[in-house]
Amino acid sequence: MTYDRDHVVLSVRDLSVTYKAERGLVQAVSHASFDLHAGETLALIGESGCGKTTLNLALIRQLPKTASTFGDGIFYTYRDGRQINVLELNDRDMRRFLWSECAMVFQGALNSLNPVIRVRDVVFETARAHGMKREEAYKRALKLLEQVRLDAERVMRSYPHELSGGMRQRVLLALSLILRPQVVIMDEPTTAVDILTQRSILDVLKQLRDELNFSVIFISHDLAVAAEIADTVATMYAGEIVERGPVNEVFYRSRHAYTLNLLNAAPRLSVGVERLESIAGKPPDLIEPPTGCKFHERCSFATAVCAQVQPPLVEYEGGHLAACHETGRVLIEARETRLVSAP
Repeated sequence: MTYDRDHVVLSVRDLSVTYKAERGLVQAVSHASFDLHAGETLALIGESGCGKTTLNLALIRQLPKTASTFGDGIFYTYRDGRQINVLELNDRDMRRFLWSECAMVFQGALNSLNPVIRVRDVVFETARAHGMKREEAYKRALKLLEQVRLDAERVMRSYPHELSGGMRQRVLLALSLILRPQVVIMDEPTTAVDILTQRSILDVLKQLRDELNFSVIFISHDLAVAAEIADTVATMYAGEIVERGPVNEVFYRSRHAYTLNLLNAAPRLSVGVERLESIAGKPPDLIEPPTGCKFHERCSFATAVCAQVQPPLVEYEGGHLAACHETGRVLIEARETRLVSAP
């Protein structure tokens, strides 16, 4: 499926999130900006703690009370063309916005489902909260559960513990689509499931996206999964989006040293025996972040300017953006060396 580049469903502008801590403010997300188009799947990749989940919880305003959100806005466009700023919604309008316009499938399906409530009761509660009749909600749920390749009648009668991990994950995906949202956020939906279940979840997600025409924000640290599902990839490091572009551009023509390091740390089936290169050091302190590029202390390509000047997010051909001083000769040569396959 090709997405509609002319229709932006969600536009995030200069979004930042901080958490209160004993030592000071944790700068969990810093000046994040991106557009999500109709039918597009945007994958957010990066190591644990880089701000992926915090960014997406900010989009649906489900952050804890210790968090504060700043920015120009989170602009959402309804199907009829009306536009709102999610940051300005009151509590009542925000409750209506959730599920009906933007839904989130959280990581850890067993923790997301109430262990003492049957799946059908979750459906009815959601329907009641949004003014949908029980009969209509039940019919929609049955159809969606069938579309995610489950025995719908049996699952509706079941408690979460009576379902496998993969089944629970597909139940959450089906439940997120009951009210026909335009945007679905998926936080590590293939974590803790076997490879066959992972494949099934990805196939179901792509099928439903094509049939129902919704947009997806897909959070993952698994590069192979991101490459499989995404149209666009955004790399996050220390709370910042440091690279963003079409999936093939980002994976085959990386323009940020951190993205290249992530790719070097991932095994490739096409190469055979190879030595994986881990990323040296550890992520920076987000209460007192380093000057310049936040990645420079771990970067083998860093120069003096990297430690002093924060690189701007520069747009290259094909809608590819990157914030890296070393997108020139050194990084290009390293990237081309990696792409040479071993015999």
